[in-house]
Amino acid sequence: MKAKLAVSAVLALWACSAVPSHAEERLTVLCGVDEDWCAAMEAAFESRTGLDILMSRKSTGEILDEIRARRDAPTVDVWWGGTGDTHLQAAAEGLLEPYTSSAEADLLPWARNFHEMSQGQASGIYAGALGFAYNVTELEARKLPAPTCWNDLTSPAYRGLVQIANPETSGTAYTALATLIQLFGEDEAFTYIRELSANVSSFTTTGSAPVKAAARGETMIGISFIHDAVTQKSAGAPLAIVAPCEGTGYEIGAVSIVRGTRLVTLAQTFVDFTLSAEGQATGAASGQNQVPSNAKALLPAAAPDISLIRMVDYDFATFGSPDQRRRILDRFEREVALTN
Repeated sequence: MKAKLAVSAVLALWACSAVPSHAEERLTVLCGVDEDWCAAMEAAFESRTGLDILMSRKSTGEILDEIRARRDAPTVDVWWGGTGDTHLQAAAEGLLEPYTSSAEADLLPWARNFHEMSQGQASGIYAGALGFAYNVTELEARKLPAPTCWNDLTSPAYRGLVQIANPETSGTAYTALATLIQLFGEDEAFTYIRELSANVSSFTTTGSAPVKAAARGETMIGISFIHDAVTQKSAGAPLAIVAPCEGTGYEIGAVSIVRGTRLVTLAQTFVDFTLSAEGQATGAASGQNQVPSNAKALLPAAAPDISLIRMVDYDFATFGSPDQRRRILDRFEREVALTN
């Protein structure tokens, strides 16, 4: 109860201090999580603070491209959600504003470590493991074996039955590409991706689209973050969710303030809210199942226990490097995208 009262008091102070000086301004936020969570966060923040914000949902790669293109005259104030290695790339390119929220003290160690890794320019808000899900109804109708490993997905039995996002636009897909490199080695990973692409019906723009398509029966297998599959299964979709037998990677979703924003104080207020237990509760309230970074936030009931999943020691520093990311995406374009 005391913690709830403390959070409420802080938020009340935010509202009182921020509105008078910026009442005519609108904070612009680009959102990299599910549309339902974007809407829930927008409504909760506006209700709690009395501030008016403009929230737009885009894929992580699209957000990075927009911030980069407008670095000399920013039109975005805050980047909320999306895979952390992309935020790290933006930090390395000087696109973000350093900020350490007082809420950092309440965050779990992996989130505090991420903030340090970004040199104070991004904060961890959730975590989630990569995997895939298949439509049980479609699998049984086709009398196919159930996949349990990454290597299973290259079987000719699944020709045209797999979806994954494009790593140029999707942070999820870039995490998948980086995960495969860390599991198999780079050359072997690209050999795997070329073989997998023979089974891919389409490379989607957003990372959650493949598992949503599998939930609807539009494809049989969708490669996405496991929490996105859990959300679909909880809504009644006939999905079986797989943490690949070889191991898998994970994301730390992040929030960052865009360098050059005129609304620094308002942007900091928004970041504070996203890191608070109340702000993070908007995820579960909107049907999302990521693991929140605030130790005081309730874990969504359906959230996967990532401690039980075999994980790679994901190298955020390397795969969040602009040079490394660009090189890997260029190789994907040459060896995979242009051949499909």
